[in-house]
This record gives sequence, C-alpha cells and structure tokens, in this order.
Amino acid sequence: MTTPDPDGLLAEQLLRLTRRVHRIQKRHLEQNDLGVTPAQSRLLRTLAHCASPPRMADLAERLEVVPRAVTTLVDGLEASGKVRRMPDPANRRVTRIELTAEGRTTLRELGGARRSAAEEILAPLTEKERQVLGVLLDTLIEGDRDTRC
Repeated sequence: MTTPDPDGLLAEQLLRLTRRVHRIQKRHLEQNDLGVTPAQSRLLRTLAHCASPPRMADLAERLEVVPRAVTTLVDGLEASGKVRRMPDPANRRVTRIELTAEGRTTLRELGGARRSAAEEILAPLTEKERQVLGVLLDTLIEGDRDTRC
C-alpha cells in the first residue's frame, strides 16, 4: 500500500485550478469581444507595469517565453493598434514596445473581464476564505518579486 503524497496532491490541485482559471478567463475575454488572446492580454498587462517602454528581449524574459513568441504577440497587437514599436533613442538596433491609447483602453476593459472571471472562480468562497486565500497566495508568490521590466 502506498502512502499519500500531500505535496503531489496539492500540485495536482494547483494545476487543475490554473487550467480552470485560464479556461474561464478565456471565455470572459471572448464574451467581451476584446479582440485579444489570453497571451496578448498578459503582454499588455506586463507593458502596463513597465516604467518605460521595454525591449522585446526584456518582454520575453519577463513573460518567460522565447523572443519569437513575443514578436508574434507584438505583431498581432500592433496590427490592432494596441501597441507600437519604437526605436531606442540610444541604440537604433534596439526596438522598444509601448502601449497606445487604444491599448490602455483595452487594458481597462480587460480588467473588467478579469474581475468577472475572478468573481465566477471565487463564488464558492466566503469573504473570510477569500482573505485567507489571498494571504496564502501572497506567501507562495513571494519568491517571484521581480514584477517590473
């Protein structure tokens, strides 16, 4: 008889919750017809937290993806007018990415879709349980303090 693996069970629960969160957020994005994918949404949110327009390589590192993936995301967002590429004033070989006014508007709309998704996900929890969950999540996230570009 094997002994239970509590950490393995928690890991599986976290993975299942992550998949559920992604599924629900994707549905809310589609319902709001914002014209962005979840990955593009993440890139827009990352840009919003940068003090100055980041380089493509910085975005790739921050998003933990290969640079080619950022290029594809930026291509789509640029085509829809949500971001723009701009040359780095100090190095012409470097391209920086900045939010446009339309991108900022989309970010506000995305916030509403994310809140709706969160309400759906957290509906079974009481206010006290939500507070406890928030503290626990903050504790788990603590090791990932690098939130700026």
